[in-house]
Amino acid sequence: MSDELQKMLDSVHVGITTFDFEGKETPCISIDDEKYGLIRAKIEGQPFSVNTDLNILQDGLGNVFVEIILTFSIGNISEKFLVNGKTDLNFFEVLANTSMLVLNSPESRYGQDNVIAIQLPRPEKAHDALEIIKNALIPKNQ
Repeated sequence: MSDELQKMLDSVHVGITTFDFEGKETPCISIDDEKYGLIRAKIEGQPFSVNTDLNILQDGLGNVFVEIILTFSIGNISEKFLVNGKTDLNFFEVLANTSMLVLNSPESRYGQDNVIAIQLPRPEKAHDALEIIKNALIPKNQ
């Protein structure tokens, strides 16, 4: 395994999951309670939008990572999460299906406490990303 691949694997965000949110499977990124509280404090009670970028990193050998960058329109908030496309493919399948994701704290009970719901401004980005991820998971030198 290359040093670069190991570095990527070590940087993967561990709080990637899906859960039932109001009867619909929803992709979720869990963040530590302190960071979650800070974000909520900055946005609570205010209208905001979130620019969502999905940067796909692949090596042609079947390894693919997605850098999810969330930039909030208020509060000077920008968060970056690295997700392993191989181990968290379901997250991206659900993201393409729902066109939304939520931020949650591991201290919260999924779907029962407040979450920060983020609607993707351009749902086609999730569909395009899913296709790229699926194609990248197939090693090119077989």
